[in-house]
Amino acid sequence: MEPIKVQSEGGLNVTLTIRLLMHGKEVGSIIGKKGETVKKMREESGARINISEGNCPERIVTITGPTDAIFKAFAMIAYKFEEDIINSMSNSPATSKPPVTLRLVVPASQCGSLIGKGGSKIKEMRESTGAQVQVAGDMLPNSTERAVTISGAPEAIIQCVKQICVVMLESPPKGATIPYRPKPASAPVIFSGGQAYTIQGQYAIPHPDLSKLHQLAMQQTPFTPLGQTTPAFPGLDASNQTSSHELSIPNDLIGCIIGRQGTKINEIRQMSGAQIKIANAMEGSSERQITITGTPANISLAQYLINAR
Repeated sequence: MEPIKVQSEGGLNVTLTIRLLMHGKEVGSIIGKKGETVKKMREESGARINISEGNCPERIVTITGPTDAIFKAFAMIAYKFEEDIINSMSNSPATSKPPVTLRLVVPASQCGSLIGKGGSKIKEMRESTGAQVQVAGDMLPNSTERAVTISGAPEAIIQCVKQICVVMLESPPKGATIPYRPKPASAPVIFSGGQAYTIQGQYAIPHPDLSKLHQLAMQQTPFTPLGQTTPAFPGLDASNQTSSHELSIPNDLIGCIIGRQGTKINEIRQMSGAQIKIANAMEGSSERQITITGTPANISLAQYLINAR
């Protein structure tokens, strides 16, 4: 099959989908009051513009349509962001105007073509458009996609997006793509005196649902008899003496706690601050020993997180 050549002004009507990663504030700017801005963008560009649901700090904006409709939608977004920058500067003493920045989400299998041999393609894009282009080294969490950040003046960004579309049409993704889905915001949690608090900025806000969950976990946990008679989470100023506790976990549940390639157990270690060792499976035993070492508060939190898993 001949590679598809997109004319410089995108005159060829090839349908394409481009995904953008945006922060809440940027999404709000595009939606506009009562959704008026996004409605206008859809009508004037002719592109389909979808915004992912969810109360996540990041959202995915998907733009689908013929190439020329996509370029129009991008132009409108880039100019809207520039307008936001100018408005925010009217209240600040800064004199130099920061560039507009857009983040595309691109299947990792297409990133090689965007970078080119020895970085030749990305260098050519930077030089011919005047935009800054960067391809993230790592994939976005739980996906096979990478972020491609483009920044510069709106005109430079539009030219750059045109070139990226050409590359994406000429080198379709290989294999299956696992799309990036932003996770809901999870605020850090602390426990004190049997209450759960989420940290928001500089404040600790009581979290009744987590407190209930935590109390339930403490009452119903099959792992309570650990020689620990004092209430769990005895405040954050608890004694800092290190001790260790052992739990037995059924073999069929151990996978949930370890997670894929150890991701869950590492999260529990980081959140609780406790050291957690999982013994190897013993022949003939249906359980695995877990040893948790740390201060009483660390241990309690690790126990709670393990129970919650």
